[in-house]
Amino acid sequence: MFFASDNSGPAHPSVLDALHRANEGYRFGYGADAEMDRVRQMVRDLFEAPEAAVYLVATGTAANSIALATLAQPWETIFCTKPSHINEDECNAPEFYSGAKLTLVDDVNAKMTAETLRAAMEAEETRGVHGPQRGPVSITQVTEKGTVYTLDEIAAVTKVARDFGVSTHLDGARFANAIVTLGCTPAEMTWKAGIDCVSFGGTKNGLMGVEAVIFFDPKHAWEFELRRKRGAHLFSKHRYLSAQMEAYLTDDLWRDLATRANAAAQRLAEGLRATGQVTFTHEPEANLMFFSAPRHLHQKLQGAGAQYYVMDSLDGDADALVVGRLVCDWSIGAEGVDAFLDVLKR
Repeated sequence: MFFASDNSGPAHPSVLDALHRANEGYRFGYGADAEMDRVRQMVRDLFEAPEAAVYLVATGTAANSIALATLAQPWETIFCTKPSHINEDECNAPEFYSGAKLTLVDDVNAKMTAETLRAAMEAEETRGVHGPQRGPVSITQVTEKGTVYTLDEIAAVTKVARDFGVSTHLDGARFANAIVTLGCTPAEMTWKAGIDCVSFGGTKNGLMGVEAVIFFDPKHAWEFELRRKRGAHLFSKHRYLSAQMEAYLTDDLWRDLATRANAAAQRLAEGLRATGQVTFTHEPEANLMFFSAPRHLHQKLQGAGAQYYVMDSLDGDADALVVGRLVCDWSIGAEGVDAFLDVLKR
């Protein structure tokens, strides 16, 4: 009953097998391995982007921060929502790597809209040389509240960005889960909707630790390479990153694992609704959800061994409503979900 994070689950066995194979013999370092050559072509094929620049790093923070540093000048501001991952969970790394600031855009269900983005962008570049200049837009997909931008919502946001002459970055730590929810292709959710750069996540979806950064315009390639090296995120034994990503892309493993995680979350949400004791702060759309329940219910669940985050102390008024966060990874399955729900029936 481990629902604390999809970072907490195991790597898929096929990923570990790929690492074992990659450990045999010798390879050139720093991304010159044969596995990376295959990965680059696989990513280009998957995204229907034959000219895309494709790079690997080990963490989502590195992927987002170095990508945004490539897109933003130090005198610019990056537009994102308050609950975006780059604002709430990366310890100012985007600002550190880019030198730019973050401007927080009002959100609706944890998503910026074309209207809120336009208002935020119109408020900048009003003080000439004395104020920040407009820089890239960054959206989190799936959002940190478990909601998912539709294709139309993404296209509306990117149109505003283009109107102001700036690029758009998609933080896709849970990229695969969003694709499964929307039933679309990676191309449809990215460049066909106006996205310029994407962090294609794997760590939350069955990899040991690797994320891809994809620029659909290869003009950014060399600068990203330099920033990755300068930022200490160019792996010498790069083959171990490449091997994970190659396994992830082979036979659509990335999609299969996200399908499992989303299905578990749907089963969990339906079971929680059936209790009549739970409300959701946002409608669950992918593999994570926030739910409000009496404190005594959280006490009961965690006392039985369920692991998840509670956004307040477990001590206090037993009937007071407290919010908890549940995240399903690829491995939790129906058994883990049903064990959790069975506690509520006791």
